[in-house]
Amino acid sequence: MGKLAINTAQNVNLDYKLIGLGERMVAFLIDGIILLTYMTIMENLMEISKVFDGADSWTQTGFLGLFYLPAFFYSLICHIIFDGRTIGKMIMKIKVVRLDGAPTQWYNLLVRWMLRIVDIWLFFSSIGILSILLSDKKQRVGDSAAGTVVISNKKKHKITSTILEDINDDYQPVFSNVTQLSDKDIRIVKEAFLISKRNSDYKTLTVLRKKIASILQVESNLYDIEFIDTILKDYNYYTQNM
Repeated sequence: MGKLAINTAQNVNLDYKLIGLGERMVAFLIDGIILLTYMTIMENLMEISKVFDGADSWTQTGFLGLFYLPAFFYSLICHIIFDGRTIGKMIMKIKVVRLDGAPTQWYNLLVRWMLRIVDIWLFFSSIGILSILLSDKKQRVGDSAAGTVVISNKKKHKITSTILEDINDDYQPVFSNVTQLSDKDIRIVKEAFLISKRNSDYKTLTVLRKKIASILQVESNLYDIEFIDTILKDYNYYTQNM
């Protein structure tokens, strides 16, 4: 079954909520607890292990530093692997994205991570805290340099995000194979359709129309808005009468 994936500046993470200091600090503390736990475990394992009994203190310190390396790169690795999130951010349901709402690239995250030394480790995090509080987009210095923001990815349940459509009792469907789409597909279509129509984003409407037509393998003389609206109504008609 075909899946719809609309990825433009107009409909990636639509209507996202920017995250300020509070939730980011909680996520940071959660990550800190995870790192502290890991480092404590590594230190205890070295103490109880007999492998380093004959080694001098410099050798033991060197190996301990080697074991600490994953903790040093924890934030960067997690953000790259988990799509702009650390474990703390996952728990808080927040993530890092680019300014246009699109997913981050590794170089965005690398710049952001490198500037942690300015935002977090210099002057007791005062630079990072002040930049978040004073920034319109709630960005720390690393965010500003990397072109990123931190957003909420909590699922919002709104009436407009449901797949239900008002159709008359005498409605006559046009596209009989519309049920090849899933509820998830239709939900994505409707959300992108409503946002694009409200913003007069005709380019995205055309992209959306072509994607639907390609999946369903249909042709129509209807204009983009009429076509997509008909698809939504047809889907409701057939699924409600199954």
